[in-house]
Amino acid sequence: MTMTTELLISLTILTPVLAVPGILLFGNKQNLREAVSLIAAAALTWLSVNLFQQLQAGTVLAVQWWELLPGLTIAFHVEPLGMMFALIASSLWFVTVVYAIGYMRGHNEQNQTRFYACFAVAIAAVMGVALAENLFTLFVFYEVLSLCTYPLVTHAGTDKAKHGGRVYLGILLSTSIAFFLPAMIITWMQSGTLSFTAGGVFEEGTSVVLLSVLLVLFAFGVGKAALMPFHRWLPSAMVAPTPVSALLHAVAVVKAGVFTVLKVVVFIFGIDAVQSLPVTQWLIYLACASILLASLVAMRQDNIKARLAYSTISQLGYITLGAFLASANGVLGSALHIAMHAAGKITLFFCAGAIYVAAHKTLVSELDGLGRKMPYTFAAFTIAALSIIGLPPTGGTWSKWTLMLGAVDSDQLFVLAVLALSSLLNIVYLLELPARAFLRAAPASENDHHHGGEAPWPSLLALCVTALSCIVLFFTAGPIMQFLQGISLT
Repeated sequence: MTMTTELLISLTILTPVLAVPGILLFGNKQNLREAVSLIAAAALTWLSVNLFQQLQAGTVLAVQWWELLPGLTIAFHVEPLGMMFALIASSLWFVTVVYAIGYMRGHNEQNQTRFYACFAVAIAAVMGVALAENLFTLFVFYEVLSLCTYPLVTHAGTDKAKHGGRVYLGILLSTSIAFFLPAMIITWMQSGTLSFTAGGVFEEGTSVVLLSVLLVLFAFGVGKAALMPFHRWLPSAMVAPTPVSALLHAVAVVKAGVFTVLKVVVFIFGIDAVQSLPVTQWLIYLACASILLASLVAMRQDNIKARLAYSTISQLGYITLGAFLASANGVLGSALHIAMHAAGKITLFFCAGAIYVAAHKTLVSELDGLGRKMPYTFAAFTIAALSIIGLPPTGGTWSKWTLMLGAVDSDQLFVLAVLALSSLLNIVYLLELPARAFLRAAPASENDHHHGGEAPWPSLLALCVTALSCIVLFFTAGPIMQFLQGISLT
């Protein structure tokens, strides 16, 4: 039986939610519970690939669920940028579940059933964000994502975890209510639509002041993009288990943020309008400041996950910067960096979790000589770090290259200096970890107390797969870029 496009889109969004009853039912039978998660993740990946194939074949993929008011609907439409995000989220969900099996069991985590259930709902929310036809639909799923990830952030149940969760939810909800929601309402009242439209929704002659205010509101309202000064939620969320950190940084939350910024710039304003606004230059400066300041803070962090968290803030700055450059290459580089950063950063967090489970280390200063006992983990970390830095043969090379081309196209030559300096800072704070692990001798006290060996095999397998994907992306960047050329920029 041939599946209709409407059913295919709906199943792509609902499949993770449909897995939740099974996860809860088998809560006391961990093998079955985790099997449900793996089957659902595999099914979602298959559905996403099917959507991709139909999109490539030229099929119009759209469905409407519910009309709240005339012109205000819950509806979905598949286009290249959203399709890429959906493919990333679905495939990395499967890998993250495999990793979580090793991590959660190896660390004897409590409330594992709740973890897998909330994780599934979060992925469903991400798919809704990715495939949203309009800004209202995206906003609804964006907020669902904030709420369903709160139990994941506070998973440990400690006072520190609860405080981190309050900061996480407080900043994300407050920015949405104070900035994002008003901007969306004003956009609807001004243009009469919230549908993502090639070239933007505003009529020619719309007040420059109004558009400038709206762009600033959207930039700060999308708190998940972690644009300074609304970035504090991200380091605070590091109290969560490492699989959750991987979800936050690579699969779902921050990617939903920068994806939203990119969608707003391209399909609500249009890049021509954004390029002409005086406030855009200020936002470019702000993105550059986020890139450099977060890198400087990262260098001072001894906690591995905290260092990676500030690295993420810096890397998100690359994506928002590409959007605000408002050139074809800037937007393309921004979209490409969503994929490249996802592969690199999830690997780094997987490695951080593996180090914690196998060696009980959480600090950079504790890693001396550990590379001899965990060679695969630190080799994977090195590959992922090279991708974040932007060095061949890793995928991050091409996204940074394209962003540099976008800077030249927009006559923002100082951005080249910012990107180059940021890459040098990346080298300092990321490669320090494998350098310590491989090149320094282990303290004498470690010989008796460390039992050696890698993390449990599911976790090790997952991090090796994602590290390998960083290299694969270097050689497959061409087709990806060709596919993303389908993003309408006029």
